[in-house]
Amino acid sequence: MNLDNIKEANLTDKMRIIQELVPGKQISLAHIIANPDRILYKKLGLDPAIDYSKAAIGIVTMSPSETAIIAADIATKASGIELGFVDRFSGTLIVTGTVSEVESSLKALCDYTRETLGFTVCPITRT
Repeated sequence: MNLDNIKEANLTDKMRIIQELVPGKQISLAHIIANPDRILYKKLGLDPAIDYSKAAIGIVTMSPSETAIIAADIATKASGIELGFVDRFSGTLIVTGTVSEVESSLKALCDYTRETLGFTVCPITRT
């Protein structure tokens, strides 16, 4: 085996994945799950003592990731939601409450980041 074959064999044996973060001010996901299945609360580690007939889960991802702290503050002040998860390292926010509470909180945080912080904001989607 010559040297070229050895180099080629080494390159094909290992796969290397490089993930890059492109800095920007954006909300890339804002989604409301209305009336989620009970198992979803359990799998996400959320409060299982929820009245599922009126329940919703709101999921938001944003960058820079530290914005999740600001978004959590706005969401809690905008309506009676409960914080399910806030991660300042990944930019993920999960809130729970009634459908109207979750919708109000997501709308408030999307409006604030768009109008005050100059973010690019995706539409709020719902299932």
